[in-house]
Amino acid sequence: MRTATVHRKTRETDIQVTIDLDGSGKTTIDTPLPFLSHMVDQIGRHGLFDLTVVAKGDVEIDGHHTTEDLGIVLGQALAQALGNRQGIQRYGWATLPMDEARSTVTLDLGGRTFFVAENPLTEGAVGTFDVQLEEVFFEAFARGAQANVHVKHETGRNAHHMIEITFKAFAKALMQATRIDPRVGGVPSTKGTLTE
Repeated sequence: MRTATVHRKTRETDIQVTIDLDGSGKTTIDTPLPFLSHMVDQIGRHGLFDLTVVAKGDVEIDGHHTTEDLGIVLGQALAQALGNRQGIQRYGWATLPMDEARSTVTLDLGGRTFFVAENPLTEGAVGTFDVQLEEVFFEAFARGAQANVHVKHETGRNAHHMIEITFKAFAKALMQATRIDPRVGGVPSTKGTLTE
């Protein structure tokens, strides 16, 4: 069973994530930021991960701490569920459209932490969610998962569409990268490890 539960509590947030990489997309997402809950739900449903998230945070200040820490904890849970990453496809990519918006996400679960955002959203909000927090979430996930994540907004005008299709593309890329390929013998790396 490729599952994990991670709990992280600080003076700013209290977050627990449970993930099953071989699930069917069943989700229970509870955060104090409705749009963030909606986006994390996309990861489970479109990545076919069973995902339970319970997050509390100091959103009376703003949504930054909760969004960042949830990205970290989700990444850590994914890393634990992958174990030594033996047999995984390792790489994933997806370009998806949603009305006028189109986004591309490419990632590598090879143990090298790096994040790149092309054409990031810099001002505005969707509901109470500052659009800059999209970049914060994915960067934090990359750190938690020890992953290389590239996110690019190809086109779009509606911030809701642009962020939502990015999360859906992320889900599809992550689903691909975490899948077991029976043709992969051992760990897909010439180094022999993906965890250091």
